Amino acid sequence: MSKQILVTGGTGYIGSHTVVELQNSGFDVVIVDDLSNSQIEVLDNIEKITGIKPAFEKFDLSDSALTDNFFKQYSNIEAIIHFAAYKAVGESVQKPLEYYRNNLNSLMNLLAGMKKYGVAHMVFSSSCTVYGQPDKLPVTESTPRKEAESPYGNTKAIAEDILRDFARVNKDINSIALRYFNPVGAHESALIGELPVGVPNNLLPFITQTAAGLRDELSIFGDDYDTPDGTAIRDYINVVDLSKAHVVAINRMLQNKNKANYEYFNVGTGEGYSVMQLVKTFIEVTGVDVKYKIVGRREGDIEKIWADTSYGNKELGWKAEKTLEETLASAWKWEKNIRGIK
Repeated sequence: MSKQILVTGGTGYIGSHTVVELQNSGFDVVIVDDLSNSQIEVLDNIEKITGIKPAFEKFDLSDSALTDNFFKQYSNIEAIIHFAAYKAVGESVQKPLEYYRNNLNSLMNLLAGMKKYGVAHMVFSSSCTVYGQPDKLPVTESTPRKEAESPYGNTKAIAEDILRDFARVNKDINSIALRYFNPVGAHESALIGELPVGVPNNLLPFITQTAAGLRDELSIFGDDYDTPDGTAIRDYINVVDLSKAHVVAINRMLQNKNKANYEYFNVGTGEGYSVMQLVKTFIEVTGVDVKYKIVGRREGDIEKIWADTSYGNKELGWKAEKTLEETLASAWKWEKNIRGIK
């Protein structure tokens, strides 16, 4: 019998791509998602790619009673990949309580369920936001965490602290936090990709929606940063590469290769690109113009960050492989598919 993995937030952007990679690796997947930022049709598209429709339960993991009932019903779960969190930096500044309630309660409910029902492994979706604006670049896993620039970032830092403290007294439960840099792109099939509800909070879907004519123009938040072209710099990682890192992390624990029962790794490319570089490269790759305007800086944003991935590459035996050009082309292919553009 194949090992069953719970993927929370599994109909979302990164979650759906990770479900595909898990199924392609022979795992049995069950998804929990409240569909607050995703669509149920994603399940059909996962099935078109893999030939398997994952089991699905719709509820809010911040509800402790519903979460406990789920664990009672699904007794064969061996590991959890936890994506289910609110993730918009700007929105978190405006709605801090919603972010703390959702992002932290869902994690604690899952950990309580793991302890009560004997689930031994979790991969946690963390973020490079825990580093704040680093004093030195690139950031390694030993780079000091700084006070977060946003409530969203703070929920990731607090969640890591919860995992660390939980691990100290629950030696039989393992967790790995993957600190993502900036996930972008879409599956090569163009059947799944990033499809935000409402106005996009992330850069690339705003670029593709502007290119597709859904948005009049792209707003670039600030051109007065201390960077070569004045726009903020990020490490953009292809979502399929990122998803494969989760499968590797699950196998690391299932095969007892982890060196501690709580570990954390940077997951990025090791390269930094500015917002303006991303826009111009998209235009070059697709041949489609993108109208943009420079506006003021956005509260909660940091100036520049990119990863040193050498430790994670060595320990996990994983590295990002797709180029920025491939990634931007995949995002445009996805956008054209969902908009019916030839």
